[in-house]
Amino acid sequence: MKNTISHRVADFLKNFPPFNFLHQKDIETLSEQISIIYKEKDSLVFAENEETHNCFYVVHKGAVTLRNSQENDVLDRCDEGDIFGLRPLIANENYQMEARTYEESILYAVPISIFKPYALENRAIGNFLIESFASNTRNPYSKSHSGKLYGETIGSETLDIDKNLLDIQPVKYSKKLITCFSTTTAKEIAEIMTKKNVGAVLVIEDKLPIGIITDKDLRNKIVTGEFPITTTAGLIMTTPVITYPKKMTVTQAQMAMMKSNISHLCLTKDGTANSKAVGILSKHDVMVELGNNPAVLIKAVKRAKKAKQIKPIRDSIMQLLQGYLDQNIPMTLTSKIITELNDVCIKQIIEIALKKMKTPPPVKFAWLALGSQGRSEQLLHTDQDNALVYEDVPEELKEATKNYFLELATHVNKGLFEIGYDYCPAEMMASNPKWCLSLGEWESLVYHWITNPGKNEVLLSFIFFDYSLSYGDRELVNNLSDFIFENIKANPVFYIHLVSGALQSPSPTGFFRQLLVEQDGAHKDFFDIKRRALMPLTDAARVLILSHSVKSISNTPERFEKLSELEPHNSELYLACSYSYKALLKFRTKQGLLHHDSGQFIALETLSKLEKIKLKRTFKTIKELQELITIRFNPSNIL
Repeated sequence: MKNTISHRVADFLKNFPPFNFLHQKDIETLSEQISIIYKEKDSLVFAENEETHNCFYVVHKGAVTLRNSQENDVLDRCDEGDIFGLRPLIANENYQMEARTYEESILYAVPISIFKPYALENRAIGNFLIESFASNTRNPYSKSHSGKLYGETIGSETLDIDKNLLDIQPVKYSKKLITCFSTTTAKEIAEIMTKKNVGAVLVIEDKLPIGIITDKDLRNKIVTGEFPITTTAGLIMTTPVITYPKKMTVTQAQMAMMKSNISHLCLTKDGTANSKAVGILSKHDVMVELGNNPAVLIKAVKRAKKAKQIKPIRDSIMQLLQGYLDQNIPMTLTSKIITELNDVCIKQIIEIALKKMKTPPPVKFAWLALGSQGRSEQLLHTDQDNALVYEDVPEELKEATKNYFLELATHVNKGLFEIGYDYCPAEMMASNPKWCLSLGEWESLVYHWITNPGKNEVLLSFIFFDYSLSYGDRELVNNLSDFIFENIKANPVFYIHLVSGALQSPSPTGFFRQLLVEQDGAHKDFFDIKRRALMPLTDAARVLILSHSVKSISNTPERFEKLSELEPHNSELYLACSYSYKALLKFRTKQGLLHHDSGQFIALETLSKLEKIKLKRTFKTIKELQELITIRFNPSNIL
């Protein structure tokens, strides 16, 4: 007879992580050991410094507040499906916070001894638990919590990246499986292969692959007359099937085919012949992917004579980006590869534009990428932010020189638009006369920003200080950088204004750490991950790196990593900020690819609880970082 209560518990738990990572049978077994606890509003679940219980808790109904009683700081509010009280799993010490019901609540108490084996055996469960626990600590990415559960490493794996990009490039495979049975005749198989235009057919039994027949098998065994055309598949198939997991890189696929001297790989759910087949990978598929290798794409871009020839290559770059995300390639490497590909596209557009000009450039010039592209963080198709600087010329040549570079910039901006970069709505582009200046004019403008730091000047300096050289003379850029840092050093009050501007980014969360959404406009009720999460980190990193006069690093994670070297006492916070930024950038990129947009505005209702937890856990570093720069620079001193 079924235990009705335990089955209701199981039906509830299966909808929430980490229990949804378990098999239904395991959930049902676990549910039989779970206790159900009723708590009135404002009831204590456990107190700060109390000895840990022999269970952790899941909120079935109601809500529970987690609070640091000494600082009277509300850390989180757990509602339906949330788990809390994980300290007995993670650390052998008393509770570090208080848990109290915010309203009348029903809780499930999950025994540690019963659940622990599942967490140790299932990596997805282990990862989720450590992330959930870390999200309620002061620093969710601290070394003491990273990837550890019960003192064992079961978190994120370290990926050893080979210099050969084919070692990390995922290969695409055909998901449209063509199958037959062992009793199917060779004649029928040939007809199927001709009709479906495929080079291989899987032979299955009880939905599992037991053999494979390729066009080569038909040639060698049927066409030669060794077997009659009425022979069944069971007699001519290659068996046992050599199977692999569906997540393979180009190099892995090549090596597998060479090792077994075969032209087709059978991909199954778990990589063995004992699980359902999910796809077929052919040598042709591998050759196609070789054509999408970064080195091959770079050569294709450099061969392009017109902007429209680069557009489809840009599409291939986006496919490559999706593959890297699917393979869980580290964001540091992914950003570098995609940025390099984007830079090549920009350089080629400039080369094409120069050929449209009637004469060569009258003086040396440099094309600057600004904003996210300047920071090597522009992974998706977003709008343009660029500028142009050229050598100073005598007064009588100023107008003609300016007109030349404005015409060139117009061609470049148009070409960039044609390959997928939208025009900047604020016209921060080199074709705008305000962003196409001689070195002396740029120095005068930057000096004005530094010595007259109003709201607009600080905003413009934020954008401009994240530049990188896309094309042209590096000495011009170095001279401009030297001028900027010399004048910032001579005007330390400018730091205060930069800090004030950096602290203007809206908070990611409100009371009880609820994600704050836009209140009006076209994106009402959407979460702005750029303004509320990425920008606070970007702005703070810029301020801090400028204060150390480091002018060679513009990438936000790299800035934090450099800061960790310069300030060892803050190393853990800076490394946490670097990690958080990469996690947020990856999240935004995935959302952008999923919805075919910039990924800036996110509909929270489309996110799973696990995705929301991963978002929230990055926000503690933002809060701590902003506190650091507020104390260090004291922006309240601005008169």
